[in-house]
Amino acid sequence: MSNPVFFAPAGSLDGLGPGSVFVLDGAEARHAVTVKRLAVGEPVDIADGAGKRLTGKVSEAGSGTLAVVASEVLEEARPAIRLVLVQALAKGDRDELAAETATELGIDSVVPWQSERSIVRWKGDRAAKAHAKWQSVVTAAAKQARRAWIPDVRTIVDTAGLAKAVESADLAIILHEDARRPLRTVLEQWREQLPEHGSEEQPPREVLLIVGPEGGISPREVTRLSDAGAVTALLGHHVLRSSTAGPAAVVLASDILGRW
Repeated sequence: MSNPVFFAPAGSLDGLGPGSVFVLDGAEARHAVTVKRLAVGEPVDIADGAGKRLTGKVSEAGSGTLAVVASEVLEEARPAIRLVLVQALAKGDRDELAAETATELGIDSVVPWQSERSIVRWKGDRAAKAHAKWQSVVTAAAKQARRAWIPDVRTIVDTAGLAKAVESADLAIILHEDARRPLRTVLEQWREQLPEHGSEEQPPREVLLIVGPEGGISPREVTRLSDAGAVTALLGHHVLRSSTAGPAAVVLASDILGRW
């Protein structure tokens, strides 16, 4: 069974190696000691959310701190092909569920999208609170999945902003029920066009997976995003809910693009 993971601030594990003692404090330490009841001698991982993971054993468990003696400290590289879930705002927390599940499956970033047909609206103070909640949900999911990387929740975009993101992406896919090409075909054809890995490291590539709200993506939005360079793809024979489509696409993309 994998070790439980607790997050420390980014950069806080820098310079540590086998034999180093790291002291975790704050809410994460209280969760480890009070909720998980970790005791001296038990194995645990501490991750900084930016790819660094310390594996070790608890040497001291206090009321608000957890001391861990490191057996190893590893740097986990980010995938060469990064997946970004563009999730339209949806009612009933379905958008948050999509972000949560996609994080457990390995998504690298999440982009909240204020689409034309989104019933939910992020305005004023609500926008900041909603964004913070999404980041909290994603962080908890990364912890549950024992990840060393915490996906970032980017600033919310409208369709104009999303079109700009599409222009800069290596591949942008609109998951759409009227598409003619299956998602598998789109991904496989794009993968075949990538240059073979040579002696020099290839720059990371970014793939956007765009999911609409409950009412679907409007024809005007499909046209605008397609004009910016996005392609449409059919995920399956049935229409999936907004909370399901993104995670399903992450699974397929992770397999075809060699992330799994």
